[in-house]
Order: sequence, then C-alpha cells, then structure tokens
Amino acid sequence: MNRTTWLQDRRMQKFRDVLSRWERGNLSMMEAGELLGMSERQFRRYRDRYEEDGLAGLLDGRLGRASPKRVPARDLRLMLDLYRDAYRGWNVKHFHEHLVRDHGFRWGYTWVKTQLHTAGLVERAKRRGAHRRKRARKPCEGMMLHQDGSRFAWLTGQPELDLIVTMDDATSTIYSAFLVEEEGTASTFAGLLEVFTAKGLSGSLYTDRGSHYFHTPKADGPVDKERLTQVGRALKHLGIEHIPAYSPEARGRSERMFGTLQDRLAKELNLAGVGDVESANRFIREVYLPAHNARFARPPALPESAFVPAEPALLREILCVQDERIVARDNTIAYAGLRLQLPESPLRAHYVKACVKVRAYPDGTLAVFHGPRLLARYDADGQAITGERLKAAA
Repeated sequence: MNRTTWLQDRRMQKFRDVLSRWERGNLSMMEAGELLGMSERQFRRYRDRYEEDGLAGLLDGRLGRASPKRVPARDLRLMLDLYRDAYRGWNVKHFHEHLVRDHGFRWGYTWVKTQLHTAGLVERAKRRGAHRRKRARKPCEGMMLHQDGSRFAWLTGQPELDLIVTMDDATSTIYSAFLVEEEGTASTFAGLLEVFTAKGLSGSLYTDRGSHYFHTPKADGPVDKERLTQVGRALKHLGIEHIPAYSPEARGRSERMFGTLQDRLAKELNLAGVGDVESANRFIREVYLPAHNARFARPPALPESAFVPAEPALLREILCVQDERIVARDNTIAYAGLRLQLPESPLRAHYVKACVKVRAYPDGTLAVFHGPRLLARYDADGQAITGERLKAAA
C-alpha cells in the first residue's frame, strides 16, 4: 500500500467512526466537525457526499497529484549540485542568500533547508538548552564597543590567524576587522585607531582579561585597575572606561558574532580565492564588512550618537606603546633589539643621560620624544625617517 492509499483509508475510517457516533446521537454536528478538524457546515457537506456517493464521495482528488506550485526537478538538482560542489559545509541561511544573489534562485529558504535535510547534506539543528536572559544592549551607538580576537583557520591551507574585531554594542555593527598573526597590544591599538579616527571616541570598551588588556595578579581573579597595561594607559588618557569580562557568557554578543564569522567569512574568503593576509584584509574591509553589516546590524534604540570626535593626529600619539629610555653616551637609545641614533639638535649639544620616551606605533614605526618635543622618527628597522618620508609619516 502506497502512502496516498494509506492516507485515503485513514481519512475514510475516521470519518465513518465520527459519522456513526453522530448518527447514534452521541455527538452534535458541531462536535463531530471539531473531531474531524472542520466546521459544522463542512461536516454536513461531507455527510451529504457520503450519502450520495458512498466512500467514493470522500476521496480527495488532490492526493497523489503533483502540486502546480511544485519546484521543478531541474531546480532541485541544480540546488543540490551547487551545495555539493561549491558550498558544502555552509549553513543553509548563508547558502540560500548566495542562491538568490548569485544564481537567481527564487525558491524559499524553508524549502531549501528541507531538501538539504532530506538529501542528508545538512544535519538537523540540535535542540537548544535552557533559555538565558541576554544583557540589554546600550541604547545609543558609541556608548560601548566590544573588542576581541578569534583564532581560526580563516584562509584555506594557511596556518591559523587571529581576527581582531571591534563592534558596537548597540547595533552589532562591526567597525573594524582584520587578520594578524597574533593578537596583542599592537593589534588592539590598530583596531581602536581605525574606529576612533572614523567614528570618534566611545564611552567604554568591553574586552576579555587578556594580558595586553589587563594585569591579573591571580589567575581567574579580578584585574588590577591600578597597574595599567599600555592599552589601559591609553584608554585612561582618552577618558574611556575599560570594562573586563569575567566569563565567556559575559561576552555572549561577541562569541555569537565570532560564531557567525567563522561560519561565513572563511567560506567567503575561500569562494573569492583569497590566499594571503594582505588580500584578505582588503577583502574584509571592502567587500565582506559592508555586506555583513547590511545583513546583521540593527538600528539603535535611540538615534543619538555617543561618539565624541577626536583629532586623528592626537589619537596616533596616544594609541601606541610608550616606554621610557635613558640616552646612552653615544647619543643612542636601545629599544626592542634596535639601536636608535638621535640626530643633531639645534636646541642642545646632546641628550646623553636624558630621559626620553619611545613611542611604538601599530604600523611598526617608532618615534622618540623629549617631553612634548619630537626628536626623531624611525622605520621598523630603526633607520631614521627624514625628508619627504618624515612628512609622510607625520
């Protein structure tokens, strides 16, 4: 017995049972209709059809007949072939977006998901655990930023890299994202400099308790808010509150965002044939982030912005590593394995034994200051930058 015949038999048997109970007076016509999932009027029509034509009057002419809205078999084959050949491993929502955008597909997401489940290409999602209440978002953009890194094999065939992301709490807009070999102080400053230059200063920054963000005297204990890291010093200078997270759950918004990025961004980079960090960062900035924010960002609860404009040149001098050094007798400074030679100065004969401050910028360049006065700038190899190069670096 095929499924169509079985459904017909079940339907007829149930109707005969309910009809006999109605005929014996055990059920009213309204109650009989409710048991069959129909109105009183529809039950009366079924009774009349049964009295006139018997069981044949109850046959549903739609069963066993293909729906006129049925998706053509060629479209089903195309969709399954595309998933197997080019999109295997993608989540269904992401895959469906590309079907619509890149392949002119007009069938719905639910149908695609059902067919992928039926074909065994996608596993059904596991049931979620107990409901947890989310922390309410900030009402205005710029009130709080999240910054975090995620280590993952973002580029096919390449070692794992860290993706550094700076995101708005109110809207989930990603303002900055780029790949680096290892997360640290320099990557933190690079992300903050990019966001603060484009948007302005935020009210607070929410991060994990990584050693470049906070000093934590005891493992898994509270952070030391008096002993500041380079990042803590810069944020305090700018008047930005630095908030530590004490559990992965506390950073749930960032964790969920990284789950989305690991699922989507790595596949987009592979699909675009991107294989090196420089090209990947350009693709992320110019192609991926605009599409991601259009898809996942949401409007803030209040339209006002909490960002405060800041001078880019000033930001560059604050969002950098700053260390004090004593000038040697040969008018040089030892820093990070380099020997920085100070140039002649019209202000004094030499700076021997003077206390100077070395600033290491996120782009790898260096500068030496005596008080507020710039003495010299250097490239990443410790060579002095002069002439046109100095104007470009200023």
